[in-house]
Amino acid sequence: MHNQSFVTEFVLLGLSQNPNVQKMLFVVFLFVYIAIVMINMLIVVTISSSPALLGSPMYFFLAFLSFLDVCFSSFFMPKMIMDSLNERKTISFEGCIMQVFADHFLSGAELIVLTAMAYDRYVAICKPLHYSSIMNRRFCGILIGVAWAGGFLHSMIQILFIFPLPFCGPNVIDHFLCDLHPLLELACTDTHIFGFFAVANSGFFCIIVFSLLLVSYGVILFSLRTYSSKGRRKALSTCGSHITVVVLFFVPCMYVYSRPPSTFSSDKMVTIVYTILTPLLNPLIYTFRNKEVKNAMRKVWNRLVVVSDGK
Repeated sequence: MHNQSFVTEFVLLGLSQNPNVQKMLFVVFLFVYIAIVMINMLIVVTISSSPALLGSPMYFFLAFLSFLDVCFSSFFMPKMIMDSLNERKTISFEGCIMQVFADHFLSGAELIVLTAMAYDRYVAICKPLHYSSIMNRRFCGILIGVAWAGGFLHSMIQILFIFPLPFCGPNVIDHFLCDLHPLLELACTDTHIFGFFAVANSGFFCIIVFSLLLVSYGVILFSLRTYSSKGRRKALSTCGSHITVVVLFFVPCMYVYSRPPSTFSSDKMVTIVYTILTPLLNPLIYTFRNKEVKNAMRKVWNRLVVVSDGK
């Protein structure tokens, strides 16, 4: 048991207290969760079973991103779905800490993967002759390792901020999941200094990486001037997908974490963007305009149909 804490569980207020709205949320979240898992796993299976796609760093990272999105959603959405049927939504102290850990671990890893994907585009467009020697298999594997390690380190730092804090009274969190800011507000001690460290660890991290990505896209756009109009269109289309995903992921994160810890009513809506909408839209944004992935998906689908018919 947590030595300084008398609180053994937290009460989550969720998105709504209205039973009718809750029933509607149950249906919506259930459908969205099933869609997230199916679409993202379809991409993972498609890329893994297609040697041509798996050999390309861009698709290798895309499969990993889809895998992270499934893990991320699976950590939060089943509980949200069940909670939308319960009048009283509670989460144990340990469960709450686990949610904070998973949130920062997986989103930290995702942030690094998105950066690796931007670097991949940069090398492909600005150093095409050296592309295969720079973005080799070993280097891509190292980048995935860095994503796991970076996410783990980032989330451990967040947990170390929370763990020593005493929680001795108020235990109601006006949110649908446990997050850093609401927890800091419930602690029975002055958390301003912790809040500053949390902002430095999450908010500044997001801002720095986002700024680097914007600069790298500036360089990419600048070097596209030498391309033919067809080459420019193709490069812009893959970069456009990536920029859309980056904005969807980073802007909400910067909004929530780049300010002193205080909970705004809008936080719930913003959190929905990066916990639910982003995992749902990521695969659609990447595959919607991508012939290679669509063709590979068709092949996987045909194979499944043949196997099921064969039975």
